[in-house]
This record gives sequence, C-alpha cells and structure tokens, in this order.
Amino acid sequence: MRIVLENIKELVQIEDSTVRFKAGTNMSSLPVLKNAYLVMRDGLIEGFGPMDGLRDEKLDNDVLVELDCTNRLVFPSYCDSHTHLVFAATREREFVDRINGLSYEEIAENGGGILNSALMLENCSEDELFHSAIARLHEIAMQGTGAVEIKSGYGLSTQSELKILRVIKRLKRQSPMVIKSTFLGAHAIPLKYQDDRQKYIEMLIHEMLPVIATEDLADYIDVFCDQGFFTPIETEQILMAGVKYGLRPKIHANELGLTGGVQIGVKYDALSVDHLVYLGANEIDALKGTDTMPTVLPGAAFFLGLPYAPVREMINAGLPVALASDYNPGSSPSGNMNFMVAMGCLKYKMTPEEALNATTLNSAYAMGVEGICGSICVGKLGNVFITKELPGYANIPYHYASNLIETVILDGQII
Repeated sequence: MRIVLENIKELVQIEDSTVRFKAGTNMSSLPVLKNAYLVMRDGLIEGFGPMDGLRDEKLDNDVLVELDCTNRLVFPSYCDSHTHLVFAATREREFVDRINGLSYEEIAENGGGILNSALMLENCSEDELFHSAIARLHEIAMQGTGAVEIKSGYGLSTQSELKILRVIKRLKRQSPMVIKSTFLGAHAIPLKYQDDRQKYIEMLIHEMLPVIATEDLADYIDVFCDQGFFTPIETEQILMAGVKYGLRPKIHANELGLTGGVQIGVKYDALSVDHLVYLGANEIDALKGTDTMPTVLPGAAFFLGLPYAPVREMINAGLPVALASDYNPGSSPSGNMNFMVAMGCLKYKMTPEEALNATTLNSAYAMGVEGICGSICVGKLGNVFITKELPGYANIPYHYASNLIETVILDGQII
C-alpha cells in the first residue's frame, strides 16, 4: 500500500543520504522542505520533494491513501532511546514523599525506588505486564514516538528479569513501533544481597546472561554506575561479561555525582552514556571523538528536582547530544517526547533545531537504529507524524503542554 502526503507546509529533517548523528555546531542544521510531498510504500519512504514534482512520481495502481497536509508539518517520529516502560505499578506515594522533603537516596534507603518496583513486579504475570506496557506504547506513539528502547531492571532476580525481557520480546512482535531491548539487571543491589554484592553480580553474569543470550532477549547491556549503586570496578566486571555474549554496553552515568561512569562507558565503547547531570571537563574530554552518544534525560531531572546537565557546554565543545524521556514509574512518569523537546529549549538552552536533532537523528543513533529511523530519507521507515495546523516547527517546544499531533503513521499504518 502507498500513502501519499500532499501539500505539506514543512517536511522536517530531510536527508539525501543517511548520516550517523550530528555534533557541535552541526546540531543547528535542520533541513526543511516547504510545500512538499512524501510518498511511503509498504512502510518505507519511497520519495519526497516539492509539490510540483509529485506528478513525476510513478504512482501505479497500487492501493493508494492520500492525505492533504495543507498548513501542517510532517516530522520523522521521535526515537526515545531510554525508557523503563515495562513495570507493574506506579509510585505516586514516593512522589508525595519527595514533596514532603525526602530525597531520592532517602526513599531508596527506605525500600522505595527501584527496589519497590521490583517487589511489585515479582507478583505480576507476564500477561499483566504486557497489557499495561502495550497501552503505554500506544500512548507514546500518539505523542509522536516511533522507536523506543525499553530496559529491564525492575526484576532484580533471575525469574523477574527474564519475565520483563520476555515481555519486551513479545512487544517487539505485536507493536508497529521499532523496539530495542536492554538488560539492566544491574539497576540496584537487592536487599537480600546488600551484604554480599558480589554474589548478586555473579548471579547476573553466570545465571541471567546465559539464558538471555540463549533466548535472544536483549540487544544491549546496561549498568547503573553511580553513587550508591554500582562502582566502576563492578560495572567493568558486568560489562565485560555482557560483551562476551555480544551485548554492546550502555551506561546509566553521573546522575548523582562524578562517579566515573562516563569514563567506563567510553572505555567499553558504550553506545550511549545516559543522565549526565554531573559532567565536568574531564568527562567532556573523554567523550570527544568517540562513538558514544551523550544522552540527557530531561524528564528525570525535572521530576526529581535535579540540576540540569550542561548541554550548552557539551555542544559548544563539539559533542553530539541526544534527549530521551526515561519513562518510568519513579523518576520520570511520562514518555512525551514533545515535552522533552520543550525542556531541551527551556531548561538546557538548546535551539529548536538542536532539540529536534537530539530527539530524532541523535536519539536514533543512541539506540542503534539511525539507519532506519530518525529522519526523512528514501529507504528509511515511514514512521512519521503530522501536526495540526502550525506556523512552523518552533511551535512544538513553544506550545510545551499542548497536543499538536493530528495523525501518526507507523510501519505503513495510520494509527
């Protein structure tokens, strides 16, 4: 089936050929074609150009759906490279605790946080997890997301971690969205192993990883390398084991302090290092010239009241930056990437062009799908969204709390 979008006011983020990501001053480049058309066939982008060139497209008698996009903008779908959206229950009680003055660390020490989610998930079936997660996928799809990375980490036992990863594998089969899976068994140390951390790490390495590899349950491996969680030495031990099973590293790094996570990520060629609330000159220098994508999570900083990562300094130093939602029940209960674009502009002083590059092309790279997602390019997936009538793309961050998306197309389907 062909889908033809006509009279597009602005076709945003177009490419003649695929690029990996944009860094430094190049992040200000956001190619836009005005008064354009876009043709998709069987879920792939077949062609695009100015409207007066549409008659030259060879549109045969294939089933044809035409959408008039007069005064509307068309974007490539957002790529959300960091979420934890398979979880058993929300944690609004902790939300109230934070309002009453408890810190993230104090809540965790009292059995809340990640450990609380793990406890609730233990008694939740795969079917229950699947049905709640598929509803969240639909929610973020209607907000413009077309590719998402989902991490485990709310299991913290062999049975529960595998349960989450099997649900993610099921989501991959059922959802029209592009999904990547990340094993994050090293999200926290369970209470029963607090006095024998190495025993839990050995369980990750010798018990969980072999099954994950056998069942092909993960694309990446992640570790929460930060203050109060896993040390750099422990992180290296876990990452080396994951690499042996073909899992490229990703790192939760520097959310709570300058704890060495960025440097470990670079050392092990991590695809991304995420959070980066605390980032100094040493970390910026370590990231320069590498294939590791610095990824900032505005939702978590906003919801937890944390400092905002020095994105302006990172871009000025020539680094690329991706933005992701960190959608999870404890520290960022929203996967709305329109809001992340707005946060990039309002709190991280990014231009609209930089923020949109950070949530499309760069975030596609951060989850390893830049070859098929993140821009309007012939041969890439036709995962796009159409806005309501708008003057221009800067209205996305300007109207930070408005629903500006009218139509979503994923995998050749109008959602």
